Amino acid sequence: MSALYTATATASGRDGRAVSSDKKLDVTLAMPKELGGSGEGTNPEQLFAAGYSACFASALGLVASKKNIDVADASVTGEVGLHPNGSGGFSLSVTLRVELPDHVDDETGRELLEATHQVCPYSNATRGNIPVELVRE
Repeated sequence: MSALYTATATASGRDGRAVSSDKKLDVTLAMPKELGGSGEGTNPEQLFAAGYSACFASALGLVASKKNIDVADASVTGEVGLHPNGSGGFSLSVTLRVELPDHVDDETGRELLEATHQVCPYSNATRGNIPVELVRE
């Protein structure tokens, strides 16, 4: 299957730069202070949180539009945790905090989040690999 779109970026490590092939993304990378770094740049976990949040919010709009539900005021906040995996490496966890408009009741909101989790490419890529918690705020 051919890709609808392919993003390309190059990075030099956690203390360096990440640049997309079209130069629209050009960020300084730095270890977070919590991990002993300077914290003077972004880090892969922040980039993953931003990408997953944006993707999930877009997928939510698609799912909701098919159900004729207005979620124009929705927002998604991603939290990406970095954990030791017990084998000398690391693993990730994700919590997606979704703020839905007040007119969306709890049952409908839960159905929207679960349906969106089946559509979002980030959710499909992470399913079975890392824990992802969906929370309605």
